[in-house]
Amino acid sequence: MDKQPVPPDTAALARGLTTPPSGRRGLMLALALLGFGLNFWAWALLSPLGPRFQDSLDLTSFEQSLLVAVPVVVGSLGRIPVGALTDRFGGRTMFPLVSAVTIVPVLFLGLWGHDSLIALLAGGFFLGIAGTAFAVGVPFVNAWFPPERRGFAVGLFGAGMGGTAISALTTVRLVDAGDVATPFLVTAGALAAYAVAAALLLRDAPGRSVPAEPLAARLAATMRLRITWQASALYAVTFGGYVAFSVYLPVYLKTAYGLTPADASNRMAGFVLLAVVMRPAGGWLSDRYGPVRVLNASLALVTAGALVQTFTPPLAFAGTAACLAMGAALGVGSGATFALVALATPAGRVGSVTGVVGAAGGLGGFVPPLVMGAVYGSWGSYAAGLALLMLVAAAALVFTQTRVRRAAPEREVPVPAG
Repeated sequence: MDKQPVPPDTAALARGLTTPPSGRRGLMLALALLGFGLNFWAWALLSPLGPRFQDSLDLTSFEQSLLVAVPVVVGSLGRIPVGALTDRFGGRTMFPLVSAVTIVPVLFLGLWGHDSLIALLAGGFFLGIAGTAFAVGVPFVNAWFPPERRGFAVGLFGAGMGGTAISALTTVRLVDAGDVATPFLVTAGALAAYAVAAALLLRDAPGRSVPAEPLAARLAATMRLRITWQASALYAVTFGGYVAFSVYLPVYLKTAYGLTPADASNRMAGFVLLAVVMRPAGGWLSDRYGPVRVLNASLALVTAGALVQTFTPPLAFAGTAACLAMGAALGVGSGATFALVALATPAGRVGSVTGVVGAAGGLGGFVPPLVMGAVYGSWGSYAAGLALLMLVAAAALVFTQTRVRRAAPEREVPVPAG
């Protein structure tokens, strides 16, 4: 039988007796951020090694793409049940569990699973579990912070997506310094250390609301919430846009501007870093001005940047400025989307909603690269694909202004003193 919900002691909350000290909240946030970053590091291990596996196993381009896509798709869809389980069992249980389970496919891929495509796909399937850590951390962090600080806290946690950059920067170098198993062994060791530390140190927030309904009933109820679908649509554009650019930007820069692969990769790293840094800024701005206002501004900037880039301006200034502006705006928009989730989602359902929204964002990143490739293959230009991005961002802006603004009350804009 499911346990009965454990409601917070409202009288104690009113007296402030269950309010945790800020130092403890900071520790919980830091541990969650570390766990998210390490799991995302593991989640992205196969992508940097794709070209190496293509050569050693004589893979086709489709097989290489499939190898990279499987962990991402599994990790994105797996957020739905994992988010609901986090609502039920809490981050104290789920963070060490997800991290420990991820060690198994990491070791399999490093020690035995890199000699055939079938083994790589099987290992990559279970490696996708690492990607579900996002759906653990958001409800965990959300419960620790008061509503007026949740945007920044959840946004700062979201910066753990930079774990993919750690993988991109270290995986090939570790292979060159040792062998194929080396990055997998290093990552497995880091995950094991974190799982132990998390089991010992993590604590769920006092007064955390624990739902009583069965998993299927909670997921069905989540799907009926308006905020679930509104935030999913916005996250598919904001975080999906970030994923799409981080995947496709090197190809775009090489093809459209004739950059070398190394130069294109370096510029992509700058784009990713800017988006990661701006995500907490999106949460902080949402705490101050409200998530809908921040989303309006970020989507307007994406629309303008895509319009400029449609004409393939010189990279020396206009092209670089447009791409970096879109990177910053997509990072801010991603943070603002989850500030909206934290503000508008009923207590006890944040994990379930996060799972669905996170899945939408992860899957949303794989449609644009396919469209861009098809457009360039048909017309020899990226203009139509970028024009489509402009229209999607503009549609999301209209949707936010006309429909999403009703999902949560906006904060009053502070008036400067004097």
